[in-house]
Amino acid sequence: MDETGPIIQTKELKMHYRIGDNVVKALDGVDISILRGEFIAVSGRSGSGKTTFLNMLAGLDPPTSGKVYILGKDLGAMDEEERTRFRRKYIGFVFQNYNILPQYTALENVALPLAVRGIEKEKRERLALQALERVGLRGHAAHKPSELSGGQQQRVSIARAIITKPAIVLADEPTGNLDSSTGREIMELLCRIFKESGTTFVISSHDPAMQQYTERTVRFADGKIYTEENVEGISSEEE
Repeated sequence: MDETGPIIQTKELKMHYRIGDNVVKALDGVDISILRGEFIAVSGRSGSGKTTFLNMLAGLDPPTSGKVYILGKDLGAMDEEERTRFRRKYIGFVFQNYNILPQYTALENVALPLAVRGIEKEKRERLALQALERVGLRGHAAHKPSELSGGQQQRVSIARAIITKPAIVLADEPTGNLDSSTGREIMELLCRIFKESGTTFVISSHDPAMQQYTERTVRFADGKIYTEENVEGISSEEE
């Protein structure tokens, strides 16, 4: 595993698909390097390629052409099973619609990645409680999603994403289903976790205000990187 180079790198990354007689270029030659410990915002309008880009980084969808390297490993050189194992070990996810299971409690949802790894129940529940405490939800461990607000459900999703201490967290529109006040709380939480852990964060959003929280903003348009901008640092009410 390469410990010195970029933690994420893409080369001429393309994702084209056909709808009827039209070819849609969801990604059209994306080159980017992301260093360890960076906090990156991927911005752009709906349809600009943001979500497709995150899916490529996760190895969820194979590109039409080009390369994705994560921790120096070529995802295209892996078969599906190898990519799944790699993803479980190194990547955490936060989704716009939370993707937590309605039949399980907050504790059980957060513990799921550890259950998949075969961690025994007592240990995974202890670690899940610690993760819930980090996102301010230890007192809601026994609650099911229907008993939680949208912001609380997203906190459960964040706790689940960080419980394995991944090298990378990918967050696709993490505030997209939240009101502006709750969205700010979620971004402040992600900033705090980033500062505490040093995990690399890549967050997609169509909201221009997200750039105030991140160190670099990469703007997509028509499947290409349109601009890149470095900012002074991460905004946090705690500073």
